Amino acid sequence: MLTLFLLLPVTGAVLSLLLPREREHEARWIALLFSTVAFAVSVVVFVRFDSSVEGYQFVDHFEWINPGQAGFDVSYTLGVDGLSAPLLLLLGLLSVVSVLVSFSIETRIKEYFAWLLLLETAVAGVFLSLDLIQFFLFWELELLPMYMLISIWGTGRNRYSAMKFLIFTLSGSAFMLVGFLVLGFEAGTFSIEELAAAPPEDALVPLGLLFWAIMLAFLVKLPVFPLHTWLPDAHTDAPTAVSVMLAGVLLKMGGYGILRIALPIFPEAAHDSRVVLAALAGFSVIYGAIITLQQRDLKRLVAYSSVSHMGYVLLGVSALGAVGLSGAALQMFTHGTITGLLFVMVGLVYERTHTRQISEMTGLMHHMPVIGTVMLVAGLASLGLPGLSGFVAELTTFLGSFDAHPAATIASIFGVVLAAGYILWTIERVFHGPADERWAQLPDANRWWEHTAMAALVIAIVAVGIFPQLLTEQIEAGIEPIARIFEASA
Repeated sequence: MLTLFLLLPVTGAVLSLLLPREREHEARWIALLFSTVAFAVSVVVFVRFDSSVEGYQFVDHFEWINPGQAGFDVSYTLGVDGLSAPLLLLLGLLSVVSVLVSFSIETRIKEYFAWLLLLETAVAGVFLSLDLIQFFLFWELELLPMYMLISIWGTGRNRYSAMKFLIFTLSGSAFMLVGFLVLGFEAGTFSIEELAAAPPEDALVPLGLLFWAIMLAFLVKLPVFPLHTWLPDAHTDAPTAVSVMLAGVLLKMGGYGILRIALPIFPEAAHDSRVVLAALAGFSVIYGAIITLQQRDLKRLVAYSSVSHMGYVLLGVSALGAVGLSGAALQMFTHGTITGLLFVMVGLVYERTHTRQISEMTGLMHHMPVIGTVMLVAGLASLGLPGLSGFVAELTTFLGSFDAHPAATIASIFGVVLAAGYILWTIERVFHGPADERWAQLPDANRWWEHTAMAALVIAIVAVGIFPQLLTEQIEAGIEPIARIFEASA
């Protein structure tokens, strides 16, 4: 089942590239078909996942490099638990949305959709891999389609932004690879499951040093201040679909890596670093919100808001308790749908107005009521309105982190106030006020793929906001073994 999910997008990518140039418009339908089938597979995995059974399910395994060949084992191992199953579902959903909002692409169509499908396979490999080397390979594979999509189909300083993204991520990955190799050689295995079950002890390299070497890559991807500067540039200059994938699932690779690898394998180092992590989280939330308030570019504003909101993930992680960790995992899913929808709406506005400058927009609700209404729903979810998914995730995180880090939690709660400020102020400036005759002829959302993409994300946001148990049972099943490690050492 999981191997099928990996193979579907890359198969669609190959078929797209094989199309003759005069038929390249068919790549849209190939991409939609294969991403939809992959999404259906993720739904089946999510629904069939048994949260009462501890451990990984749907496991695919075979030896790749065995001890007889190289002296250490590297395997092809895929599996899902309560932590990765919701993220796989999120990836499937956002991949379909990304294909839909890309239907207006007219430049090198088949290459565009091929790279977009390859990106889905790469991110899926990160969420599914249970071997450190395999995890690293998929982590690096994601860089190639992202670089190509931003540098070729982006706008503004697209090549600069693509290269900056590449440099930041590769720099963190270099430390991660060293950490993985040292850890694997010392422990005699690269199996994530085995390393988490029997955490290594100090040997030639202190575990605290290995912990921070690996954490650096995850903190860059999350991203956390001061490792965040690549994110606004990449978002601003990327095509809409790439911004959706970047905010929706690529940032989650950082949080997922912390929960899957850093905490279970290095529990003592994580416990010793919890205050530092909480301080970074609180500062990132406030810093990101304040910088967001100062933005004049609509897309850059949403990008900086991600720096603030992903700080909640790190705050939940720093608590090292079941509730805080569950809040962090839930925040990753809800942020993916909410910010994904925000970027879809920003893309639709830009496609019509050909500007992202907030000062040039006013009264758009008069001409684009559907886009304005959905943008409002996404904004209210982002600021944590009860009844929408953002509230559930943030409240769970705060409840789990307050006892452990009251100061950082209070600072982060103040971040919610700032979020309400920049969201409502932005909505007021862009969509309300007197109608501007410059935009009188602008069409509202009027294409089926636009309606489908918006509806899918709105349904996800409202459903999780009203029925959070749709996710919490699976998430708690994945978080419980991690929390138990820290409860035993308390």
